[in-house]
Amino acid sequence: MKSAPGDRGGATVCVFAAGLVLLTFATFAAAVAAAGVARQRAGVAADFAALAGAGAVAQGDEAACRSAATLAEANGGRLTGCRVDGLDVQVTAAVTVTALPGLTRTVTATARAGPVRA
Repeated sequence: MKSAPGDRGGATVCVFAAGLVLLTFATFAAAVAAAGVARQRAGVAADFAALAGAGAVAQGDEAACRSAATLAEANGGRLTGCRVDGLDVQVTAAVTVTALPGLTRTVTATARAGPVRA
């Protein structure tokens, strides 16, 4: 089949360009979603670590922070900060995420647990 005299593959270039734009947006959306998941994981790790630390605070500050670190690691994070203030435990957990190759970030979350005060 012979092409028309003015037809030189312009539609192919346009379809290729549109595909590249869609691929770029999909990659960006995947990176944003990965960062959101990492933020959620850091929050969960911090919440459970704070609860574990508060549960062990009666055994001493070191035991509370050790318990918090164990639970943070069990939830896919690592404990980067632990502070005991009376019966309250405040922890910071971090999760490292590689959203795109060569783009590695660390997401942190802080949580506090202790007795309810009126």
